Amino acid sequence: MKRLLALAAAFAAVAAANAATLVLSGGTVIDGYGNPPIADGVVVIEGERITQVGGRGQVAVPDGAEVISTEGMTVLPGLWDMQVNLMRLGHGDTARWNETYGPLAERVVMPIAARQLLQAGVTSARDTAAPLDAAINVRARVADHLINGPTLYVSGPVLRKLVPPGTEAWQWTVTGAEDARAKVAQLAEADVDYLLLAEVDLWTAEELTAAVNEARARGLPVHTYAERPADVERGVVLQFDGFLGTGMGVAAFPDDVILALHQRLLEAGARPLAWSPAISALLNFESLRVNREPLDDPATTEALPPLVATDILGSLVNLDRVTWFEMPATSSRSMCAKLRQLDDAKLLLLLGSDAGAPGHLHSRATWQEIDFWVRQCGMPVERAIQAATHDAAVAMGVGHESGTLAPGKFADVIAVRGDVLRNPGLLEFVDIVIRRGRRVR
Repeated sequence: MKRLLALAAAFAAVAAANAATLVLSGGTVIDGYGNPPIADGVVVIEGERITQVGGRGQVAVPDGAEVISTEGMTVLPGLWDMQVNLMRLGHGDTARWNETYGPLAERVVMPIAARQLLQAGVTSARDTAAPLDAAINVRARVADHLINGPTLYVSGPVLRKLVPPGTEAWQWTVTGAEDARAKVAQLAEADVDYLLLAEVDLWTAEELTAAVNEARARGLPVHTYAERPADVERGVVLQFDGFLGTGMGVAAFPDDVILALHQRLLEAGARPLAWSPAISALLNFESLRVNREPLDDPATTEALPPLVATDILGSLVNLDRVTWFEMPATSSRSMCAKLRQLDDAKLLLLLGSDAGAPGHLHSRATWQEIDFWVRQCGMPVERAIQAATHDAAVAMGVGHESGTLAPGKFADVIAVRGDVLRNPGLLEFVDIVIRRGRRVR
C-alpha cells in the first residue's frame, strides 16, 4: 500500500509539473511565421502547450503563474536542426571513433549529443545514420523525459551501396531490388521517421524504384545525401522529399542540377522538395584551421565526460590529418554560392548543421549554421530563423503543432539576451530553453 501511495504521489507531482503555468514576459518575440517582432511580448505556457502570445497589454497573465522576465532578450521558437549526427561528437579520427565509440552509441554517445543540442537551444532535431535500436530507443527515452534532448526524428541506418568495414550497424548495404524492399520494410516496421539513402547514383533503377515504392506504401518520406549531380537528378525524377548536404566538390551546382530542380517544382502535383545544405561543418573546419581557440572554450565540451573531451580535443590538434573533408577542394565561397542557388530555386530551405562532424560539436553547430548563412553568405537573418523553426517543422509534417509561437502549439521556446535580428551570433549563448513546457535551461 505504501508503495502504491508513493507511486500515486509521484504521478501527481509529475502531472502538476506538466500542468504548471509559465509566463515569459518583456522580451521581443519572434513568432517564426515571419511576422513583425512583438515588442514587450508575453508568452503564456500551460502544461506542454502555448496558450497566449501577444504584447504586454494584450495578454492576461493567469493567477499563480510563474513569471520569467525576458526583458532585454529575444524570445523565439526552439531551434530545429535538420541534419545532426547523434552518434558522433566532433572527433577527428573517424576510424578510431568508429572502433572505440561505435559500440557505446546508445548508452553514452547519443545521449551526450542530445543533451548538448538541447542546452544549445535545439528543441527538435533530425538524426542521420545511427544503429536502428539505438535510434529508436534514444528517441523514446527523450520523449519519456528519461534523458534530456530535443524531440528526435530518426532514420536509423542509411541505405547505400558501399559500406566501409566496421560501420555495418548504422550503414546497410543494398544488394538488389528485393533486398532494398526488405530493408525499407524493416526500417518502417521499427517505426523510423524517414528513409535516408546515399550513393543513389550507384543504385540500379530497379533497386531505387523498389526502395521508393516500399517507402511510399509505408508512409515514409525519402531523403538522400546530395553527393554528386546524379544523386539530385535521380532523386528529382523519383520524387524524393529532400536532399542533405552540398557535396559534389564543385564551386557551384551544375546547370543540369538547377534545371532539374526547377522542372520538379513546376510539375503539376509534384511533392514538395526540401534541402538542408549543412554548410557550417566545412566552414567551421576552415575557421578552426586558422584559429582553433573556440575548441579551448570550456563551454564547448562542458557536457562531455572528461576522458571523452580529452580524446576529441586530442584528435583535433593537427587538423591537417583529418580526412573527413575534401580540403581544399571546397571553399567557403563555393558553399555560399550553392546556398544562394538553392534559395533562388525556391526550395524549402531547412537549417541543418551536420553537427558531429570533425570539430563541429553539438554545443556550437546549430547557431554556427545560422551565423554562416547570415554573416558569411548574406542570407537575411529572418530567412535563416524561419528555416530553423517554421519551415523545418512543416517539412517534418508537424507544422500544425511545432516550429512557431502560437496558441495550441507545443511550448518549445528559447530566449537569448540581446537582439538576435541584428546579431545572430548571440544564439551562441542561449539563456532560456523550454521544451514541451519544461524549462531545461
